[in-house]
Amino acid sequence: MINPPETSRSGRQSFFYNPTFLFFIGLLSVLFFGICFAFGLKKLFDKKPGIVLNEKGIFDNSSGQSIGLIPWVDIEEVAVVSINSNKFIVIRVNNPQDYLDRAKNRFTRKSMAINYKWYGSPIAISAHSLKIRHKDLYELLVNNIKEYRINKN
Repeated sequence: MINPPETSRSGRQSFFYNPTFLFFIGLLSVLFFGICFAFGLKKLFDKKPGIVLNEKGIFDNSSGQSIGLIPWVDIEEVAVVSINSNKFIVIRVNNPQDYLDRAKNRFTRKSMAINYKWYGSPIAISAHSLKIRHKDLYELLVNNIKEYRINKN
């Protein structure tokens, strides 16, 4: 704001128009979106496949909070979660703390902890950045998990 009002309607000075408060909110916004931009830029030029399914498990490299290899033996369930019409595939594992401990940095760890608290797993994959439709990825994961469970017995 170029010239914020000095007082609110009640005649008292509003905390939200305080220049120091506005400066810190602006600074936090620049830092947060700067980090998001850096992650996005890194993924844009990343030549590795976003997700790989093989006999060992799922190798996740689909986002900034990718965790790497998720062995089939660790996977309990695959579920779909919708957030504001965006669908995510949540991979519920039997040892979620191990995956939280593998996080590469604090930002990723915090994001994964929120996923765990809200969705029951630290691992959530979006097909938006992958060259596959969400439905097809979900079916592929479910079929591979079934195949693994049949073959291990």
